[in-house]
Amino acid sequence: MAKPIMIQGTMSNAGKSLIAAGLCRIFHQDGYRTAPFKSQNMALNSYITADGLEMGRAQAVQAEAAGIAPQATMNPILLKPTTDVGSQVIVNGRPVGNMKAKDYFAWKKNLVPVIQKAYDQLDKDYDIIVIEGAGSPVEINLKQDDIVNMGLAAMVDAPVLLAGDIDRGGVFAQLYGTVALLTPEERKRVKGLIINKFRGDPSILEPGIRQLEELCGLPVVGLLPYLTVDIDDEDSLSSRLENRKGRLAKEENKADIAVIRFPRISNFTDLSVFSAQSGGQVRYVEQPGDLGTPDLVILPGTKNTIGDLLWMRQNGLEGGILKLAHRGTPIWGICGGYQMLGEELSDPEGVEGEPGRRIQGMGLLPLSTIFCQEKITRQVTGSFGQVEGIFEELSGLKLEGYEIHMGETVVNREMGPADTARQADGRMEICRPFAYLMEKSGEKRVWQDGWSRGNIYGSYVHGIFDQPQIAEKVVKALRKKNGLPENEDELRDYQAYREAQYDLLAESLRKSLDMERIYQILNQEP
Repeated sequence: MAKPIMIQGTMSNAGKSLIAAGLCRIFHQDGYRTAPFKSQNMALNSYITADGLEMGRAQAVQAEAAGIAPQATMNPILLKPTTDVGSQVIVNGRPVGNMKAKDYFAWKKNLVPVIQKAYDQLDKDYDIIVIEGAGSPVEINLKQDDIVNMGLAAMVDAPVLLAGDIDRGGVFAQLYGTVALLTPEERKRVKGLIINKFRGDPSILEPGIRQLEELCGLPVVGLLPYLTVDIDDEDSLSSRLENRKGRLAKEENKADIAVIRFPRISNFTDLSVFSAQSGGQVRYVEQPGDLGTPDLVILPGTKNTIGDLLWMRQNGLEGGILKLAHRGTPIWGICGGYQMLGEELSDPEGVEGEPGRRIQGMGLLPLSTIFCQEKITRQVTGSFGQVEGIFEELSGLKLEGYEIHMGETVVNREMGPADTARQADGRMEICRPFAYLMEKSGEKRVWQDGWSRGNIYGSYVHGIFDQPQIAEKVVKALRKKNGLPENEDELRDYQAYREAQYDLLAESLRKSLDMERIYQILNQEP
């Protein structure tokens, strides 16, 4: 049987995911078969496993840190918000429908056997299970029938480490208040406190730590610095999404990549690889005034394509992007962003809201998308087709990734054959398949994926930039267009870079956590 240890937090974004990933790496380095677990995750960043099941991205990252393949049992329940009061509910990697929050809270106790079964499977296969909680364990209006914090800790008999975020301020009140609101039985499960995201001289904090330990009757087992490791974030609270003006990239002689920050943006981790490219800079844009004159505009994934396209249309971003497109700026759409590039989107069954809704797309590619109830989730491999324009060096490069979408996109009938020439803005442009996929979740044949025409590119594949040379060649092409010199230190192997970041995280945690005490809590010898 595995030894569990659970990381809970005083609030969302207190650092639970990162601490759990670091512990997964440490235990893996120390020779233990380690797996992550989070019973219920709410996030729009998701991952598709080798068998086509959907799970939270955070647990996929933690599995990678532990040196194992992600599997849906590590996150049996995933909630993907579709509105302010409702989410798509995914159980064991498959969607079971959309629910309003009130309805889900009344129903979720039925999921206890699902959670127990998933945990028991990991319990059989691993030595240590690193469990991540969600939000705060003392949301007193939600504690009844809890299945993700103390309710889960009791279910699997896990000791708990409680983390607070000092960077937001009030960390002593966070930790003491959380412990005070726990029931006596819950308090017994908490074995240590962690102060996270500290900047400054630790000696100044020492008197406060001692008093906190006396008040809570618990040891502080870690004072973690504000880490700068480059590891995928879980959700929309990510600091990656903070807006930065485009002039910063220009001033630093970097390629300027503007990503539209949709209200329901999903899988923005598709852009993480560019943070490792010193020659380019990614920024997220919400207002037309912040769009500027980027070298590349990316429309990322979204949980509500029609809603977010209408949001862009209403606030003026769509008009700004269309102007850039007609001036020759490359526009790249991924999944929902790709669907927006077409001429029409229709939702006859009400997958994204009102049944029968049909709206005009951006009209940059001659495509139509029809939303349907069946959700497509699969890993894919393939290669780019004949790419024209600024990114022609991508032609033939291998790509890997995964698809998550509810909709089919087809070339409009009036377009004719795939390679028919078309007059656009005074130029002869050809609409071509953007990529060819050779394998989808183990099935081998050839599929077309995405389309491109001139400076417009679109694909359903998440993770499309991750394979060697792809992001490098994108940045290289943008720099060349701007007359900037080539970077000599461009990253070529993103996977090796990710592994190095996990090692850096583990090294930082070893210096800041009392690992001997944590092993004692686990009842394992260090």
